[in-house]
Formats: sequence, C-alpha cells, structure tokens
Amino acid sequence: MADTFASLIESFKNIGVSRAYGAPVQLGGEEVIPVAMVSFGFGGGGEAGQEGASGGGGGGMVLPLGVYRNVGGQVSFRPNTVVALVCLVPVITALGGAVRRAIRAAKS
Repeated sequence: MADTFASLIESFKNIGVSRAYGAPVQLGGEEVIPVAMVSFGFGGGGEAGQEGASGGGGGGMVLPLGVYRNVGGQVSFRPNTVVALVCLVPVITALGGAVRRAIRAAKS
C-alpha cells in the first residue's frame, strides 16, 4: 500500500503545475498564459478486522484565476473577475457580520 501511495504522489507532483500554468497561447499578436489554483486530495483506509472493509477516495478542484499577457515584452496579469468576486463573497460576509456585532456592542 505504501509503494502505491508513493507512486501516486510522484505522478501528481507535476500535474498541479501543468494545470496551474497552462501552455502559452498566441492570440492576436499577444502571448497568453492561463493561471489557475489547483487542489487535489486523496484518502484511504486499511482493513480493520473481519467485519471492517478497506476503501479510499479522492477529488480535486481547479479555479481559473486569470491569465498572464505578454504584449511586446510587457507582461501583465488579467484576473478572472467572476472567480475573484465569488472568492470575495465569504470575506465580505464575515466582514459584514463583524461590523454588525461591533455596532451592537457599541449601542449596548
């Protein structure tokens, strides 16, 4: 089992990098390199006795963060605004809750 897990780790080391930074693409005279956040997770279990069973599972997530643009030697990052807004929702919600509690505490 340990050898299988070690070989699985080795095979996924470079997959994350190649998924996070895609191959450069030429669009209208500019070079574009896509950028993403990549996350993988795996788990497994062994036999726990005669009544127990072994099992495992895994999953992953890829969020497209934006692109690097290279136009005439000038490199700039263009974020994916939809993903940025979706990622900001929990932050704004937490900040709003903290402000609301602070106002309530100040009133009492």
